[in-house]
This record gives sequence, structure tokens and C-alpha cells, in this order.
Amino acid sequence: MVGGVTVAAGETRDLSIRASQSFSGADVSIPARVIRAAKAGPVVLLTGAVHGDELNGTGIIRDLLLHPPFELTAGTLVMAPVVNLLGFDRQSRYLPDRRDLNRSFPGSAEGSLTRRYAHAVFHQLVAPCDLIIDLHTGGGRRTNFPNVRANMADPEIAELARAFGSEIIFDHAGGSGTLRRTASERGIPTILLEGGEVLKVEPSIVEVGVRGVTNVLASLDMIAADPAEPLFRAEVDRSMWIRSDAGGMLRFHAGPGDLVAEGQPLASVSTLLGSLCGEVLAPAAGLVMGATTLPSVKPGDPILHLGMTREDDASIRWALDHIPEDSLYARLRRAFAESIVIEPPGSAADPA
Repeated sequence: MVGGVTVAAGETRDLSIRASQSFSGADVSIPARVIRAAKAGPVVLLTGAVHGDELNGTGIIRDLLLHPPFELTAGTLVMAPVVNLLGFDRQSRYLPDRRDLNRSFPGSAEGSLTRRYAHAVFHQLVAPCDLIIDLHTGGGRRTNFPNVRANMADPEIAELARAFGSEIIFDHAGGSGTLRRTASERGIPTILLEGGEVLKVEPSIVEVGVRGVTNVLASLDMIAADPAEPLFRAEVDRSMWIRSDAGGMLRFHAGPGDLVAEGQPLASVSTLLGSLCGEVLAPAAGLVMGATTLPSVKPGDPILHLGMTREDDASIRWALDHIPEDSLYARLRRAFAESIVIEPPGSAADPA
């Protein structure tokens, strides 16, 4: 039973799950589609736009709805393209009371607007499910190379994360009040996909999400499909945002998806007329997991998100050097290089 509605075996139903009310008193209801196969199996929930401006997850779920790449043969698939409707309508990460839905779970029936909304989502949409894939993007003016975030200390969650087939897994339990952490602590294994940036539906990120969901369902024997294997796998257990020490305009020398060595130039900062103000070097070896999409910075502004891996960097380097040009990973790196300017160090002269 999802949203108080029982869906029969072999049935597909579209639901409206009441989560709040507008100023006019009209119901605010979350649309969801429930597909239940004739054969019993797990109940899998896909959630998009828990942050109302993070639309890649919405795009992934809509692609699955409009162009389903598989037929469900066992279990139940629940798809909610937009969880945070009040934020979505305002093109905002937050609800109208300026609180973060993804820091408010499991919510409260008598709390703030956001906590009441979280309570409705958690009890009507989340609690009936057996496992969850929560789809997110980077925050405002930041972009993320696709990576799965999961508490790898939990064997069930680790198995789910690896089944998704992402090259990069970030081992992190999640913050207090997040959907992922709260559901996992309640016995519902949950992973999160981070990919791309806000207020966009990016084709390459949609492709990653559709492939990952297909992989998970195949691993659970809910569909007949051969899972797509990642070209390599790196599990990140530490990360840091690399910050600028100077203000000015950025020239990136590494981008999302790249492996960098300690001391490698990551970016240059110059004046509006091109005079060099400073150079940003990698403080450690790691994979670039995200970047600012703003071409200008002030001292202290984040530039690149660097993840340190448990694997030998030499094996990752070998894999990156041998990735086929037509592979999804290679196409993702090119897509990021087209949204931010990435140049080799010293590729342009700096006026004196």
C-alpha cells in the first residue's frame, strides 16, 4: 500500500499523495506511478527533486516513464519525479518556510511546514518501500560528476551501491535528517545518485541514471537484463573542496571525472585583463568529483571537489587512459568540459 492505496498484482496506477495545502486551501499532492508485477518481489522507490531545483532526477524518472527500457517481471516500482512540489513550483531548493526538506526527515505531524511535509512523504511514500534510489544534483552554481553516495559499512547498502554500476562511490552515511540516512536507519536500504547541476535536465546524467536503475532492478531479478559493468570502480572515503586564495577569473586545468596527482595544477586565477593572480594546486591525489560553474571567484570560494580513493591511483589511471572514446564515462567528461573551460596549464600566456 503506497499513499494509502493498494495496487493489485499486475496493475499500474497513478497516485496523488497529499503532502500539504496551498494558501487557497487546495491540496498539494505528489504525483507517483506504481507499477506492480504479477510476481512478488521487492518494492523499489525512485525519488526526484527532494530539493525542488534539482531536476536531473526528475528527468531520469520521466525518461523511465516515457521510454521504459524494461518490463517489470517481479516486485513493485514506485516512481515520484518531484517530491518537493512546493520548492519545484518556486524553482527553489527549499520549501516556502526556507527550510531544507532533505534535513527534515522523518518529519513531524505537528511541526513546521517542512517537517509536516517530510512526515507526509516519509509515512506515505517512503515507509511502504523496501529500498530507495534518491536522485540529486549539485547545489546552486556547482556541478557533480555522477557518483553514488552510500553507507558502505552496511552490507545491504553496499551491495545496492555497487549494483548501480557507477565508477565512483562516495562512502558516506549522509547528514542527519536526510532521506537517505533516515530511511536506512529505519531498515530501508537507500543510496543516492549525485549528478550534474540544478535547474537542468542533462542528457548524459539522465543516461547514467537510467542505466543505474536498470542495473539495480536486474540485480534484484525484477527485470530480465544484463547489468552494465562500470569501466572501473573507485570508492571514495574522504573528500574536500579546494578553495581559491585569490579573486579573479578562473581557468580550469582539470575537470570533473579527472584523476589528479598531488601538486598538480587544478586552476589558474587571473585579473579581468589576464594577469595571473594565483594558481590552485592539488593538495592530494584524487578524483575530481565536482566543480563550481561560476567563472569568477573571491578568496575562499570553492573551485573543485576532490575525492580521495581507497584504490591504487595507478590502476585508476590505467583505466582512464584506456577508456573507449564512445563510452559513457568519456562522453560525460567531454560534456563537463563543454560547460566549463578546461585548458592545460600554461596554455595561454599571462600578460605581465
